[in-house]
Amino acid sequence: MQIGFHTDAFNSAYWSFEQCLQWAEANDVHFIECGLIDGVSWIHGLGYQPHVALYEDPAVLRRKMERYGVSFSQVDAAFPLSGSDGPLRGVPYVQKSIAWAAHAGSPCVDTTDGLHMPAGLTEDESLALMKRSYEQIIEVAEAHRIIVNIEPHGHFTTRPEMMAHMLEFVRSDYLRMNMDTGNTFISGRDPVAFLRRFLDKVSHVHLKDVSKSLAAAKLGGQTGIAVSACSLGGGVNAGSIRECLKLLKAAGYAGVLSIECEGAGGPMIEASLAWLRAELAELAELG
Repeated sequence: MQIGFHTDAFNSAYWSFEQCLQWAEANDVHFIECGLIDGVSWIHGLGYQPHVALYEDPAVLRRKMERYGVSFSQVDAAFPLSGSDGPLRGVPYVQKSIAWAAHAGSPCVDTTDGLHMPAGLTEDESLALMKRSYEQIIEVAEAHRIIVNIEPHGHFTTRPEMMAHMLEFVRSDYLRMNMDTGNTFISGRDPVAFLRRFLDKVSHVHLKDVSKSLAAAKLGGQTGIAVSACSLGGGVNAGSIRECLKLLKAAGYAGVLSIECEGAGGPMIEASLAWLRAELAELAELG
């Protein structure tokens, strides 16, 4: 298993994407994940946002990343596809991201639903919209040979029976799942049981711990955590993460474990990196 991180760790530090590359190089991390921006953002243009715009040439960016010894594990195009604007805005955004990812050397594109039940729609209507959306998305994904992951993050995707249904929207090897230990936990699910059910569908993993205070306030009451304000191993989800790592190792998972926590300019994500490396080393010793 390889270690990576999501650049949203450095949102609050107002870092640029290149600063994230520098952090990766300095900490011997070789995989990175970032959000994709479809258009122009002033804060991104000024160098205060650690994500990448689709107007940036992907081949030129890939060459820059190679100089830092870093490559994409996944790019994040998680516009919620469950609402009425999913087909209008989400589908072309994801399709464009897939073609961009192919040139950038990213094997995966991340997608999801909305945090809440869409207003004005029934669950059946929302599922029908998403099914049609994923049919159109996967057609492009298959052409470019890019995996589209569904991440548990919202009203539908954090419910195992709904995730199972969504993963059958299209019969394709290019529709898979991005496991998230923090989102499954805060939604009131057991991350270990969730992972076990979908182990054969997992192609990318987000590792998030959950602080004791957040769990006390929100457990079972929300479906996702934007960025965990808790380092890996420092929260109430550490035991579940440890068990998930054992499951992944036993299954022969050889993909990326992408750290998602507040970077705060370095200290918290560095603590997460040290904890994860120690856990993987212990797993390796156990054989």
